[in-house]
Amino acid sequence: MIETDVCIIGAGPGGTATALKLSYMGIPCVLIDKAAFPRDKVCGDAISGKVTTLMNRLDPQILKRFDAQAEQTDVWGLTFVSPNGKAIALPFKQNYNKHRDAAPGYVSKRLEFDNFLVEEVKRRDNIDLHLETAISAIERSERGYRLSDEEGKLQVDCKILIDASGAHSTFSRKQAGLEKDLNHHAGAVRAYYKNVKGLHSDNFIELHFVKELTPGYFWIFPLPNGEANVGVGMRSDIVKKRKVNLRKMLDFIVEEHPKFKDRFEGAERIGKVAGYGLPLGSKTRVISGDHFMLVGDAGHLIDPLTGEGIGNAFYSGFIAAEQAEQCLLKNDFSAAFMKAYDVRIKRVLGSEMKLSYKMQRMASYPFLVNAIANIIAGNQKVVNVITGMYTDFNLREQIVKPAFWIKMFLKK
Repeated sequence: MIETDVCIIGAGPGGTATALKLSYMGIPCVLIDKAAFPRDKVCGDAISGKVTTLMNRLDPQILKRFDAQAEQTDVWGLTFVSPNGKAIALPFKQNYNKHRDAAPGYVSKRLEFDNFLVEEVKRRDNIDLHLETAISAIERSERGYRLSDEEGKLQVDCKILIDASGAHSTFSRKQAGLEKDLNHHAGAVRAYYKNVKGLHSDNFIELHFVKELTPGYFWIFPLPNGEANVGVGMRSDIVKKRKVNLRKMLDFIVEEHPKFKDRFEGAERIGKVAGYGLPLGSKTRVISGDHFMLVGDAGHLIDPLTGEGIGNAFYSGFIAAEQAEQCLLKNDFSAAFMKAYDVRIKRVLGSEMKLSYKMQRMASYPFLVNAIANIIAGNQKVVNVITGMYTDFNLREQIVKPAFWIKMFLKK
């Protein structure tokens, strides 16, 4: 039996971020994962500037070690393609110099990225890491929660349980009460390809709002060694209503769609097509309670527009660690005191996800997306304004207001 103040389930980005933050704050913890690392995780593999910002804030040496790896691609922008085929290249930073500046984003296979984070955990002597350990029972105890593995070799008694075990978390669903809601959930499939033609020289990620997938999208994210993460995603209620087979849709786009078949001619698919579910943060949920908090996908914190989960998992992990510190200082683990976690999550991530949800709904109307693309295309002044939205949330909020686009139209 191990007694600890904090136990974390899941050693993905959310769980490792929580553990590392606690470690640097001087708070020991137990971190448990059922897998042996490195292990694959089905994902789009895009890593936003949120992650690198938090890495650097925690310890610049972590970011330096990550930058020194060869397993990720530096990403300098986004190519947005509307249903009418207008391609708009939007750098994440104006006048960037990729030989001088730090990359604002990355694409890295989760096989590599998650293993990097676990290796960082292993550097810390106050994180008790247990891999290849599947938790089969979680029950309340006098101190908080007691966890047991399938073989009965490990029992952990903790004051605070932090669930970072992902989108299929049993604890999140059965004990915290976060049921799957198809209106706030997305389905996606992805495959790895080698030798896709036409990738941007500065590794811009590509989001294609093709007519057949609206309001979902088709993506191409560049990876090292001439590879790319290629996939499709769509909100789950629409998948069900239209009876869309996302695997067949991916095959159709890659093999037959007139806009893409030439780019994939001669390309080689590496491995199988894999599918996954995305619990979206477009609905407010209670993600804490007596002695527990939910982090990342377990707390349904995926961006409703882009499907990005890694950055929000990192942020929620850092916030959970800071809330755990306050609980330990006050010796208060009640749901009422833990509610401060939900409040901070809503303040830090809620506004952004609310905006993303509005933009997701806008994307449901191809004529509207086409009209916006027509305003942006070929006008550098407008492109510069849109580029600023990557780092300026107040500016990003304007994108859902008709007056903003009227002003942009007049700039033309």
